[in-house]
Amino acid sequence: MNTIKIGMIGLDTSHVIAFTKLLNDSKNDFHVPGGEVAVAYPGGSSDMELSYTRVEGFTNELRDDYGIEIVQTPEEVADKSDAILLESVDGRVHLEQFRKIVSFKKPTFIDKPFATTTEEAREIQQLAKQYQTPIMSCSALRYAAGLSAVLEKTKGKNWIGMDCYGPLAIEPHHGLFWYGIHTVEMLYRVFGSGCQKVTVITSTDHDLIIGEWADGKIGSVRGNRKGNNSFGALIHTEEGTEFVDISAYEKPYYATLLEQIISFFNTGKSAISYEETLEITRFLEAANASRLSGKTITL
Repeated sequence: MNTIKIGMIGLDTSHVIAFTKLLNDSKNDFHVPGGEVAVAYPGGSSDMELSYTRVEGFTNELRDDYGIEIVQTPEEVADKSDAILLESVDGRVHLEQFRKIVSFKKPTFIDKPFATTTEEAREIQQLAKQYQTPIMSCSALRYAAGLSAVLEKTKGKNWIGMDCYGPLAIEPHHGLFWYGIHTVEMLYRVFGSGCQKVTVITSTDHDLIIGEWADGKIGSVRGNRKGNNSFGALIHTEEGTEFVDISAYEKPYYATLLEQIISFFNTGKSAISYEETLEITRFLEAANASRLSGKTITL
């Protein structure tokens, strides 16, 4: 099988270095075969500190340490690659950048958050359908080995509830999209789509997001800003409760995510439905609204 030539768009996130190490270095303990990063466009958002302060350093590292070709436009990346990792850390620019490359019809993974409004998420999906360009989007936590192991262990059982936890830093332009996407993706891997209402309880250092599903299930996401950076969950079945410890497995969740992405690049088919990706965006959009208003928001 030929190695997929991968292009990157948006070099303002640590993901670009982590992904390139796993894809391009065959000696890495958790090397993911099948594709190599070859070309990249830096991008960057001038009004977002966590973007403009990092893009130059990551760009230089990719070029100098990994020999990645740096180009001047997203279109050049699409033209020179077989598949695309749209990595821009700022979810607000994903629609604009995707518009520039969608006509090339290259399978495109759009890193989290897919978008920061439901309207923009829907437009990205409409463009993908119009041009028949395969797309996929999710957080690396969705495919973490610790979560997959518990889902395999409880396969066939009725999952009646789930409580997720993790760090929940707030970025001014993204609110709960910034880190909430990780734990919400874990929740949706188990429950799937069908959430009807979202309520957020908030304080200076904590947020509790409660989702109510149409079939009666309730899922929660607890986030903190007190320094506890561990991710995990409790998955409840009719027979008992299983603990998901994301840190219990040596294999990094970036590697398990990349395995899914390489499969997607090869097949053009994402395991995550358009409906679910769109609902996750709406869930977090509603959570931001509830956090500000104190009210329950209907999806």
